[in-house]
Amino acid sequence: MVASPALRSAAARPAATADRHRHAGRRGRFRREQEGTGRLREGSRAPAPRTVPEGCGRRPRWRCRAGGGRAAGRGSSKMLPTTLVNSGSQGNGVLSRRDAARHTAGAKRYKYLRRLFHFRQMDFEFALWQMLYLFTSPQRVYRNFHYRKQTKDQWARDDPAFLVLLSIWLCVSTVGFGFVLDMGFFETIKLLLWVVFIDCVGVGLLIATLMWFISNKYLVKQQNRDYDVEWGYAFDVHLNAFYPLLVILHFIQLFFINYVIISDSVIGYFVGNTLWLIAIGYYIYVTFLGYSALPFLKNTAILLYPFALLIMLYLISLACGWNFTKMLCSFYKYRVK
Repeated sequence: MVASPALRSAAARPAATADRHRHAGRRGRFRREQEGTGRLREGSRAPAPRTVPEGCGRRPRWRCRAGGGRAAGRGSSKMLPTTLVNSGSQGNGVLSRRDAARHTAGAKRYKYLRRLFHFRQMDFEFALWQMLYLFTSPQRVYRNFHYRKQTKDQWARDDPAFLVLLSIWLCVSTVGFGFVLDMGFFETIKLLLWVVFIDCVGVGLLIATLMWFISNKYLVKQQNRDYDVEWGYAFDVHLNAFYPLLVILHFIQLFFINYVIISDSVIGYFVGNTLWLIAIGYYIYVTFLGYSALPFLKNTAILLYPFALLIMLYLISLACGWNFTKMLCSFYKYRVK
């Protein structure tokens, strides 16, 4: 059977199309080779060959980017790492000798004391935020201590801005106390030195050391070097708890001393002793929050037991007519003689 001319032309059409594409491809390659040779002759550098990560082959680009895909799973040495390796740590995760020296208590203490004389390096805005939340939400303050442990590998503060602001508050309130008690200039300065270095720093060091020893001796779940309470953290807990007590007894109470509290009436020692109850109770509560925030401590609820003794002493003082604020004022006047 003889094929018609129309059928023969339809059958030959795909072959002709393929020949045209083949010749066009050859002409394109020849033109690119000529252009590349011309650029080389003009002194330009040849383009760097495109490298494909090992194991990618002709896979899509989204699977071969940054050494991804299955090739990265095989641990090829040519792949880019997805996580950075700490150059200061050894292969087993132990810090090197230089980095271990930076994490010692002496190095942290030296860094803290050195920053006391560089006010530009202190974050006073953040310290003011902490002072505000110590009254409204103390848990948020200790939540920040968790963040510091995760980022800087220490629980204690590394910024003395809070201590500086607390000292300023203490100085201002003590001057106000001297004004209310009709003290002279030198008597007020003497009272200020007593309050700052004895009541705040001296008693704070004693309480922090005592709580540091008790928590490490009896409250740690597992006796391990990696699970211990830092002394600096114990001192920070004392400062956090001391600030509300300072504001209540050395600032708010000043407005009621001469007109209400000093009087020998029942209302006088009721208002004064109630302020003492609130201040000391807040100190106990903030201290409890500080140690309960540490995940490796147990039985921290025993730090709330002094509440029972405090309430009992408060009721006895009301029954006997004791005025704690009047006793404090007499003690301050005896100090500056």
